[in-house]
Amino acid sequence: MRCIAVLGGSFDPIHCAHVALVRLAVGELQPETVRVMPAGNPWQKQGLQASGADRIEMARLAFQVTALPVTIDDREVRRTTPTYTIDTLRELRRELGPDASIVFLLGADQLQRLHTWREWHRLFDFAHLFAVSRPGCPTDAGHVDAAVAEEFARRKAAPADLRATPHGLACVSGALAIDISATDIRAAAASGAPLDKLVPGPVLDYIQQHHLYKKI
Repeated sequence: MRCIAVLGGSFDPIHCAHVALVRLAVGELQPETVRVMPAGNPWQKQGLQASGADRIEMARLAFQVTALPVTIDDREVRRTTPTYTIDTLRELRRELGPDASIVFLLGADQLQRLHTWREWHRLFDFAHLFAVSRPGCPTDAGHVDAAVAEEFARRKAAPADLRATPHGLACVSGALAIDISATDIRAAAASGAPLDKLVPGPVLDYIQQHHLYKKI
């Protein structure tokens, strides 16, 4: 069975925690590929600072120096309508067929807001959900909406089970030992603080060369 992992996000900018999340997921799930998918017009995030083209290029640069099986999927940036994960997963399922394992990767902050997503409970009809906690952003039941926690408990499975079935399961992985947010990176860039420990080297070069996140 093919296993395709999907990591969506605004990636404004993509940073080292995103790369670490993909590396962890690859190690546990062994997918054929991870589709990194910058959001085009995410309905819960307004005023993205970098353009879609810039965010796509930064995502490409972040993984070009790794051996991770990553492809950049720009479908959401090409959309002219608001971005909803449920629509993207429906589209992917149509493309990949009923038998492929699709695993949607979630950071802890996304899991904590999952109950606010459009048709969140139907995500399981098209994919598995694989959540990863991080320092200061736990994924236990006390920090996640009760309905989401109940659904994850009911569908709880090991990474091997996600790889062996098409959709419908949930897994929460151990914490990443890295705590970085794009908000902090944008603030650091605007203040002139160093970013070399926050974003991959090629991404830092791109930010500096294109004068992104500077105060106007």
